[in-house]
Amino acid sequence: MVARPAPEVGGNGLQGPPTPAPSFLSKYWELDRADKRGTFNFTGYRPNFLLPVHVTTRLNTRPSSPSPDRTAELGDYKRVEAKFQLSLRTKIAQSVLLPDADLWVGYTQQSLWQLYNKGDSAPFRSSDYEPEVMYVVPVPEGLRALPWGWQWRYGMLAFAHQSNGQTKPLSRSWNRVYAGAGFEREDVSIALRLNRRVRENADDDDNPDLTSYRGRGDVTLNWTPGRATAALLWRTNFRDLRRGAVQFDWTFPVEPGSPRALRWYVQLFSGYGETLLDYNFRQTSLGLGLTLFEF
Repeated sequence: MVARPAPEVGGNGLQGPPTPAPSFLSKYWELDRADKRGTFNFTGYRPNFLLPVHVTTRLNTRPSSPSPDRTAELGDYKRVEAKFQLSLRTKIAQSVLLPDADLWVGYTQQSLWQLYNKGDSAPFRSSDYEPEVMYVVPVPEGLRALPWGWQWRYGMLAFAHQSNGQTKPLSRSWNRVYAGAGFEREDVSIALRLNRRVRENADDDDNPDLTSYRGRGDVTLNWTPGRATAALLWRTNFRDLRRGAVQFDWTFPVEPGSPRALRWYVQLFSGYGETLLDYNFRQTSLGLGLTLFEF
């Protein structure tokens, strides 16, 4: 993901002290002062991808929820469809409350598109919309060191709203506050998040059991072995390992000499909640397509 500089060479031709490898997490969240890029510069957040082929083992033809009037029969949808995601963020303030701590806003939209369902005029099967506000605090250099060469790079506190933009009986939504932390070692990074759902009035709650299926926290492992990138996401409710989800993402540049341009993208998902409408529905899906690799 981030090019590693060559070691410095002294005037006598001998190698000097090795140059520390650039920090992916610092460049991503602008943690170190050398990586600060100012405010209101829009950049990528989560992966931006287009998967013309997205195949699922099961379709949720009767989405439901324990709340009244939240069950519906859907049309004759196909298991082969398209999937795409748009995700952007920008920093809106620097050095807020603490030194070098920044305030970010982000927006992610994910859609499943029945592109090959000509009989029903190729409708969108599901779309989820998620705005967020994130407060990111860099860990001071003296507190970063962890065993086995790991570095604790940041802490985070955030608020997110996620909705599918539908009305009853298909409406699904939730608000949450989450705390997170990021760690890295060479070309591997780990992001941890713990969710706390914001309570709603029972009459307004579209999905009271959502966290039992979608999870109360997640762990993301990122690895950048050379030109390829790989990410493994695990969502869990900490009580029942049969619920939650696992997702694996892999990318490789279309042109090996241009790693920051278009990349091949493979996504494998298994578990509950690939979409909000499917929060309590288990399925396994495979998507193939392209992503623009840039942040």
